[in-house]
Amino acid sequence: MHDHEHTHDTAAAHVHAHPHGDQKAMSPEETLALLNYMLDHNRHHADELHDVCHSLEANGKSEAAEKLAEALHHFDHSNLLLAEAVALAKAD
Repeated sequence: MHDHEHTHDTAAAHVHAHPHGDQKAMSPEETLALLNYMLDHNRHHADELHDVCHSLEANGKSEAAEKLAEALHHFDHSNLLLAEAVALAKAD
């Protein structure tokens, strides 16, 4: 088991621990394929959540729509970081 520290704009640090055991590292091709898949997958979900946000607004659930819009902002930021990771993984 090992820890990963993640810092955010709020200057708060989060430590996540998870076991790896005897897992074999993915090949560079497998890693890039998984990153690309996850980015496409996340973008699809962001599009769906955007539609849900509009549905909430149309149904008079403005507070819920505001919270979802805020979550989507963070989701989009995460996808931008994931896209940067993909670009860096592609770099030779």
